[in-house]
Amino acid sequence: MSTSVHLVGPQYSNFVRSVQLCCEEKGIPYTLGFDLEGEPLDFGGDQHLALHPFAKVPILQHGERHLFETTAICRYLDAVFDGPALLPVEAWQRARVDQWSQALSIYVDHALVRRYLLEYAFPKGENGSVRMERVRDAEPEVVRMLALLEAELDGHTFLVGDTFSIADAIAAPMLDYLAGLPGAERLLAEFPVLVAYLQRLRQRESGRRVLVVPALG
Repeated sequence: MSTSVHLVGPQYSNFVRSVQLCCEEKGIPYTLGFDLEGEPLDFGGDQHLALHPFAKVPILQHGERHLFETTAICRYLDAVFDGPALLPVEAWQRARVDQWSQALSIYVDHALVRRYLLEYAFPKGENGSVRMERVRDAEPEVVRMLALLEAELDGHTFLVGDTFSIADAIAAPMLDYLAGLPGAERLLAEFPVLVAYLQRLRQRESGRRVLVVPALG
């Protein structure tokens, strides 16, 4: 089996970046791009659907194997490759990493990325303007998610205890993007624990290689 992997998807995708972070943490050589074996894929086309029946990213290519869904990819990489473990050994803590990985991938991503960040990244208002009414409507749920993460982090270095895990790899890119948006300082001012957590993630070697939004302050 190959000792390197290919990540199918654009580097700006927060979920592609989550898998990148896992590769960086474990020292796994990887390439990435919306291509397969050097040939570009047609987004939503037959070849894309053959790899991912829901036409999403990322997709992992490891030798002849192809795998989709971010958490499944990260768990596979953790199990197959050497390097620091990204899942705890103890069953309860492992379950909590799974819990937060799922919650981040579904609920937090929906609030922070799909409803809020994408309004800035791909504005669809008049003359390409940001639809600020959509931003204002989405903001209360963004704040609620930030409060949940702040409470979970209180007294801990990372989301589940004091060791970097898959849950942190999923959280990091969306928080990093959020912190780079207009008005982010106002949003994050009430969450000092979360801001300090983001700074720790950015300062890790993996964060310096993958996350690109400038540090706060």
